[in-house]
Amino acid sequence: MNYLSQLTVDTAHHVITDIRAYHADGKDNQQLPDIVKRVQRRLWKEGLVFENCVADTGYSSGENYAFLEGRGLRSFIPPHGTYKGGPTGFVYNEEQDHYLCPQGKVIPFTKVFLDARTGTKKKEYRARKHVCIDCPIRSSCLGKSAQEKKFSVTFYREEYERNIARVESPLGRYMKGKRQSTVEPVFGTLTQFIGLRKINTIGLKQANKVMHLAAIAYNLKKYLKFDQKRSKSGAGQLALAVFLKSVLETVLAAFKKSSGSNSILDMS
Repeated sequence: MNYLSQLTVDTAHHVITDIRAYHADGKDNQQLPDIVKRVQRRLWKEGLVFENCVADTGYSSGENYAFLEGRGLRSFIPPHGTYKGGPTGFVYNEEQDHYLCPQGKVIPFTKVFLDARTGTKKKEYRARKHVCIDCPIRSSCLGKSAQEKKFSVTFYREEYERNIARVESPLGRYMKGKRQSTVEPVFGTLTQFIGLRKINTIGLKQANKVMHLAAIAYNLKKYLKFDQKRSKSGAGQLALAVFLKSVLETVLAAFKKSSGSNSILDMS
């Protein structure tokens, strides 16, 4: 049985704020909404602000970009290399929602549909037959059998474009470096030193117990190391202590819930 471990990490101190096991046959982008809802709710309860969602390309999808915007979060998630805002050489007119072909002809929007293969929402654009009939580039544009130009693009084109603008901005490049230096080292520590390379259990419930305990061990080590460093003002130490206490209590609560235990651990 294979499991996929999804975790979120605080960029300030590399504290694990959430961890959960999923079946390995699922995709990262399918699990992002569940992760975000859980983390956002947890941080909100502690008075902490969740503003930016930084992840790798595996979490990319138009649905996720729209979901994050709907929850007031800014995404910094590089799109898949297959994403295109339309055919090469075609210019999109956002105001009137149509494309202009290389010959300056209008390709209007016709309908929204659900792609049977991918299950995603798309928009179809189709030219009238008479528009293409005398076009000088007809053969190269349409091929041998097509009578008019027809193509589809993602329903979430605007969300894609806003996300791409953020990813390619100076802040986006900074966020990419942050992700690489934050989440990846934590995941490496969990797999190399805290036993998450292989989970010898059956079922998601048992896998979650293992992951929760690994996260608790990691966060406790992080707290002990931080506690040994003396802060000049003590404010940073206090902030991390409060944050870690909150995260550990939440992870422990999830662990006890999954194990069905009624025991209480006082961390005060």
